[in-house]
Amino acid sequence: MTIRPAIHSDFEAITEIYNEVLLTSTAIYRDIPFTLADRLEWWHTQQAKNYPVLVADNDGAIHGFATFGDFRSWPGYRFTVEGTIHLRPNARRQGTGTALLKELIAAAKASGKHILMAGVDSENTASLSFLEHNGFKRAAHLKEVGYKFGRFLDLVLLQYWL
Repeated sequence: MTIRPAIHSDFEAITEIYNEVLLTSTAIYRDIPFTLADRLEWWHTQQAKNYPVLVADNDGAIHGFATFGDFRSWPGYRFTVEGTIHLRPNARRQGTGTALLKELIAAAKASGKHILMAGVDSENTASLSFLEHNGFKRAAHLKEVGYKFGRFLDLVLLQYWL
């Protein structure tokens, strides 16, 4: 498996992965799937900001992707970014997330960032455990700030010092 920057032809797979996570879990607090055009527009925005979109490429099959973006848009937060990693179901617990996270951390350090944040649904124990195992520390537990599948959800914020 190779971790590399995403290219245009990866975005059908990226869109599919994102929408699978969106439709089947509370990992993304959104109800409406993205189109390929939506994801390509987002990618161009990421490129304009010099933010990475990385993919886990296993012989041409995209098993997951990772990126980071602004934590908050105000200038005082310019050294803090929020990361995300999404994987195909069959790529979970196979080392793919760890490989993507290592490269994402390296990219954040290289871009002069100080803190990498993660926002995780409080019931997503697998992601919370994964991040804590990789050096993230819990910073906040926000009660009922999200809403999906007909219920309010708690968000846990974690941070990693770069």
